[in-house]
Amino acid sequence: MGKIFSININRNRGVKKTPVKEALIDEYGIKGDGHSSKGHRQISLLSYESIKDINKKGVNTSPGDFAENITTEGIELKKLKIGEVIGIGDKVILEVTQIGKECPKPCEIYYIAGYCIMPEEGIFCRVLKPGKIKTGDSIFIQKK
Repeated sequence: MGKIFSININRNRGVKKTPVKEALIDEYGIKGDGHSSKGHRQISLLSYESIKDINKKGVNTSPGDFAENITTEGIELKKLKIGEVIGIGDKVILEVTQIGKECPKPCEIYYIAGYCIMPEEGIFCRVLKPGKIKTGDSIFIQKK
């Protein structure tokens, strides 16, 4: 079991997100975030461990810099598969719909580091059960 290290939102797409202490997840994603939609990539997750790894290579990044909605800690996102179900706290349920992504254009981090971790390590989900989340909430893979 892991926890939410950071919740990050921005009304605009394609830019880094700003950390907030809590957020409301509705049937489209995080309320107030530019990526909230009816699609299959309603919420994005990235591990804080991945951010720390890239920082060891001389880049100075923080949660939200890769435009991820939820930065996790203590859960192995890299091992997730499409269709797996993630629980957050005691209410929110997400389904993994995509692993990694193709970037339409290199992001700001790509220009600094020479690469970006979201195409390989970003996890995308759709909302199965909405609710309120906050930094520090537990996050876990639900058993089938």
